[in-house]
Amino acid sequence: MKSANFVNYTDMIQTAKWAFSTRRVAQDNAVSLQHDVQNATPGDLVLGRIHQIGSHKRVQLRDGRPSELYQDDLIVAACGARYASDQFEGTAKIDAHSTDLLAGGGCLGKMRLRNGKMKYPTRVIPIGLVSDAKGSVLNLDQYALLPTIRPQKLAAIGVVGAAMNSGKTDAAASLVHGLRLAGYRVAALKATGTGAYGDYNAYVDAGAYFTADFTDAGMVSTYQQPLPRIEQAIDTLLGTAGIRGCNIAVVEFADGVLQQETAALLRNPHVRKAFNGFLYAAPDSLAALGGHHALAQIGIKPLALTGLITQSPLNVREAEAATGLPIIPREQLRDPAQASSLANCSPNSLPEQLVV
Repeated sequence: MKSANFVNYTDMIQTAKWAFSTRRVAQDNAVSLQHDVQNATPGDLVLGRIHQIGSHKRVQLRDGRPSELYQDDLIVAACGARYASDQFEGTAKIDAHSTDLLAGGGCLGKMRLRNGKMKYPTRVIPIGLVSDAKGSVLNLDQYALLPTIRPQKLAAIGVVGAAMNSGKTDAAASLVHGLRLAGYRVAALKATGTGAYGDYNAYVDAGAYFTADFTDAGMVSTYQQPLPRIEQAIDTLLGTAGIRGCNIAVVEFADGVLQQETAALLRNPHVRKAFNGFLYAAPDSLAALGGHHALAQIGIKPLALTGLITQSPLNVREAEAATGLPIIPREQLRDPAQASSLANCSPNSLPEQLVV
């Protein structure tokens, strides 16, 4: 007979709302808990109970849909840090009494800084670290794509921006769509950021032949991760795209060109070598000029400007005069002729035999 104090942790784990960041994890492996939550490391799965609903009122589920959060809901998410200038900065630390939902895609940690327009994060009481039958804590890295060498003949266009919400994802998805219409097998990849379904779904909707992000490489977030690990993840994503039959990749980098991981990656010769060129998304003309100068200092001249700036004819006129760069709105990126010209005007043109 079971004790009156018996708790069926397996049922709790299996009936919880599993966040989008956990989508690669085999749920059948999750059968027990370790209660020393303060020892969590980035990527460890955490079972928690919603204590106080704040900024994030929904959690993004594994199947790609949002789920309304209610008091006392159980969720499974991953321990991780977050860098989001419009929302939160947080570290990959789990407090035994309470932790913060740093991102709706399923990133739990400790908030350090909050944008003034944001409410405080949704608070979660950690119950334990999700473990397998042997008591080993499950981590996203266990379910990651196998490390792969990136192919030499896979063309890639990077999409970088001034900051969060400058129009990068819209530009990347639009370019994916234009390249698909032009006959390419397009990989849409997210190199850095915090796991969420918004960008991922946008790429899928645009018609990407293969879609993946850093979560597929075992990280809920790239913030405060070792640079060699992120570099390897980019290689793996590009390599997997090549294995899956893609002949061009559109790769989005999160946040702005001054963000620490993005800036370091753009300076890295090994990373730079993977790209035929970059688009730069900016919200206005001053951000366009500032980003143009910042990129020029590390030897990058964007193929074009894009992003929110394209909604303002006056900002476009100012930016064109200040930078001398072409400015391409999303509608033109979706045009197969324009998309193809970007693929072929890059410093290392796409080999003709790779076009389908």
